[in-house]
Amino acid sequence: MLLWGEGGARGWRRYRHARGFTLVELLVVFAIMGLLAAVIPGVYERMRESAQYRDALLSIQVDLRHARRQAMLTGHETRFVVDLPQRTYGVEGEPGRELPQPLRLRVTVADSELARDAVASIRFLPGGGATGGSIDVLRPSETGTRLRIDWLSGGIEKEAIAP
Repeated sequence: MLLWGEGGARGWRRYRHARGFTLVELLVVFAIMGLLAAVIPGVYERMRESAQYRDALLSIQVDLRHARRQAMLTGHETRFVVDLPQRTYGVEGEPGRELPQPLRLRVTVADSELARDAVASIRFLPGGGATGGSIDVLRPSETGTRLRIDWLSGGIEKEAIAP
């Protein structure tokens, strides 16, 4: 920064040009801010939906394993229940978990495990087996993950679902 008297008239001109922003610089900054304001809500929504999807998938897996373990430890059958109209799931007799709104569940179970009111269940047996079936956790794009429950071992396998 030059003060008056330093460098004569040339120094004064250099001082005047060194302060502030030009109109072009301000327009560029506003354009960048406008682009960010347009992009950020979409990115945030995708991140939120992905987090909800991962959380729901993980909690279903945890509840399925919990039901299997409980059946083996107590020596009594334990049911994992999916209430499609209410959009809830969980181990029977425990508080159910609600599925986040943009996600959907699709369930394949034995006919004997499907109630009239669209409540499906997978029974885990004391010996480690189960009635078997699958639970699909679907995103709005119809992609997702299928959790297969093996009837013989009661084990849980994951596989991707493409649209």
